[in-house]
Amino acid sequence: MNEKLTHFDGAGNAVMVDVTEKNITQRCAVAQGLIYVNEAVMQAVVEGSAAKGDVLGVARVAGIMAVKKTSELIPMCHPLAITKCGIDFEINQEAGYIKAVCTAQLAGKTGVEMEALTGVSVALLTIYDMTKAIDKTMKLSEICLVEKTGGKSGHFINTALLGDEDA
Repeated sequence: MNEKLTHFDGAGNAVMVDVTEKNITQRCAVAQGLIYVNEAVMQAVVEGSAAKGDVLGVARVAGIMAVKKTSELIPMCHPLAITKCGIDFEINQEAGYIKAVCTAQLAGKTGVEMEALTGVSVALLTIYDMTKAIDKTMKLSEICLVEKTGGKSGHFINTALLGDEDA
């Protein structure tokens, strides 16, 4: 793939991409990631017995807040008027992980991939923060874009994830 990097000008300076002339389209991005936890953390999350409270409830709110603040964290991201955002969790006790999935939507001139990825990352970090007293060896892993729609590049599906029931 020999795509031109759009966050640099002709002199190699970092710039925010000019989206002035782009069409407004409905855009959606889905990202996911995993946090691998030990049995004690898994039990605290499932039973709701973590000392800091409802781990997944707080992680959901943190992820949504992160989506809305992505442009404050990632220097070249545009501030976006998010119209919908959701964070969902899937628990796989046998494999020892919790999957976070973030969906972000808007009608706009630029995509929401970075927002979805930021939402997942912060949701997983919040799980870590709320349970680190139980185990500090948790591992965040496999954070990736699952799918995106809208814009000039159209519909993208991360085909590397197809058929992978555990990710």
